[in-house]
Amino acid sequence: MDEEGQSEQISYTCPECHTGLMRLEDVTYLTWLNGELITVPDFPAWICDVCGRCDYDPQAVSWLNALLSSGSGHSTRPPKRSRIPPDQPSAPP
Repeated sequence: MDEEGQSEQISYTCPECHTGLMRLEDVTYLTWLNGELITVPDFPAWICDVCGRCDYDPQAVSWLNALLSSGSGHSTRPPKRSRIPPDQPSAPP
């Protein structure tokens, strides 16, 4: 059975509208980290087919939090350079 067939079979009643079914779909996850917008495509979330409620998959959120908090999310910008070259004194005594 393919993944799409499995995600259609797994569902539960929406806790918001109590009418729709929550189904697992891939969405784009957005979050801010240290003032920068982080986007994660194809992130698993439970979406209601009636009201549109979105609950991110708890296991995927846990994995993403571990990944982002491990220090791997450091900025790719080069460090700022000192204005004074290291081989010159900073100020006369």
